[in-house]
Amino acid sequence: MNTQAGTVTLTGKVIVVAGAGSPAGQAVVRRLAAGGAHVVAADQRPHEWDDVSISPALVDLLDFDDTRNWAAEVVEVHGRVDGLIHLVGGWRGGKTFAETDLADWAFLHDTLLRTLQHTTLAFHDALSRSPQARVAIVSQPGAQHPTQGTAAYAAAKAAGEAWTLALADAFTGADSAATILVVKALLTDAMREQKPNAAFSGYTHVNELADVMAGLWDRPAAELNGKRLDLTA
Repeated sequence: MNTQAGTVTLTGKVIVVAGAGSPAGQAVVRRLAAGGAHVVAADQRPHEWDDVSISPALVDLLDFDDTRNWAAEVVEVHGRVDGLIHLVGGWRGGKTFAETDLADWAFLHDTLLRTLQHTTLAFHDALSRSPQARVAIVSQPGAQHPTQGTAAYAAAKAAGEAWTLALADAFTGADSAATILVVKALLTDAMREQKPNAAFSGYTHVNELADVMAGLWDRPAAELNGKRLDLTA
């Protein structure tokens, strides 16, 4: 897979990015736009974009009706949807299982899982009409191997993986794919500047994540659908 910026041709594709205002979201949005896609960049807070191929959207993804209305508007304006990248994130955790705060679970359930459910259901029909749809989420090794202090976080991530695999089953037989990208943690240039001597072992730079996301349309659906792609090496 060629991961150099601008080499993957995404011309004509309309790709929705949820959680576009985060560092990872910004990297992915700009990478997809550089590849030729028109990107609908959704977040709960305003963000300035300096590229005409990026359409910002303010959406409350915890409101299902609002999300469905927004999805219908995206289809009406752009005529199609060829991808959905879910980057809405959050972290809550503690040191021991006994210290788990169920308020953390409620927060993570909404942030990590409910927003995924709402966006995938809202865009499902449009994605099913695309000849080459791609849906991707970012997960973490703890979804498969949780530690006691990450019970709520790992459970939410595992639920997100299960939901994505169910969508992958709906894509079976088509040239479309729902994929799980696994990272230990995400790295930015600002983090490196703050800790220049840190190794950040196993971390995935947000630009690398963006390249992998753009490359999903360059790979056969059979390599991606229902698969967990490990980026931690």
